[in-house]
Amino acid sequence: MDWKLAAAGAAAVVSMGFAPAPPTAPTGHGVAPLPMTPAAPAAQPPYLGDALPDTYAILPPSPQPGSPRDDADRAIFRATRSAKDTPRWALAQNDVNQAAIMKDLACAIGVELTAQNAPKTSAMMLRVGRDVSRATNRPKDIYQRPRPYLVQQGETCIPVSDALSKSPDYPSGHNAWGWTVGLIMAELAPDRATQILARARAFGEGRLVCGVHNLSAVEAGRLNGSIVVAALHGNAEFRRDMDAARAEVAAARKAGPAPDPAACERESEIVAKSPY
Repeated sequence: MDWKLAAAGAAAVVSMGFAPAPPTAPTGHGVAPLPMTPAAPAAQPPYLGDALPDTYAILPPSPQPGSPRDDADRAIFRATRSAKDTPRWALAQNDVNQAAIMKDLACAIGVELTAQNAPKTSAMMLRVGRDVSRATNRPKDIYQRPRPYLVQQGETCIPVSDALSKSPDYPSGHNAWGWTVGLIMAELAPDRATQILARARAFGEGRLVCGVHNLSAVEAGRLNGSIVVAALHGNAEFRRDMDAARAEVAAARKAGPAPDPAACERESEIVAKSPY
């Protein structure tokens, strides 16, 4: 299974201070490589591989048509279409490109982490992404739940592609990735854990705002990410890499530069409001 998630372009939102990264081509339903990551050998392995817990056996089943959970998904999809052309809609568009997760977390962390100022962290996240993909692909491929815009009409915040439509809804790989990164970064910068996890939550909920995932898929993606992180901490190599990343992130935060305070304040105000 290809390990890149379908992603479409996001419009620049100058008034909010957002400048989305270039779109990545929709090629599957795993996790997109990070542009912050320097070139790495193709054989670079995931941390867990076959030791990854069976997320299909752990996640709640995908909602069945006509069930209370399915009805709630339908109602929330309809209600959140009213977010179109609001600041929350713009933030969701900004967050479409999951490969730009470190840029999106810059305000929360206090610095934008890049391949230049955090190469070890960058390389670690690339490997983590492979584990997140595996955790996402198995339940997606089994449940084959259609995305919400395929079940009922409603605008989406990104152009709908055939590749996106063929990638099932449940669980959200986008949110599994965002929450995994959020949990890891909260551990690396614990004094910013509240801000990091709030922004990571909003990153995943952007898929709900965009109309490309149901609420149940977003919630399952968050649980999926938590499963991956819990398992990663049982891996000695990951723990060693975390120790190196912790020092690297501390140095990057000290060196700066810090993100624009006004843009970060606007972002914080949007993130603080629930989209549903």
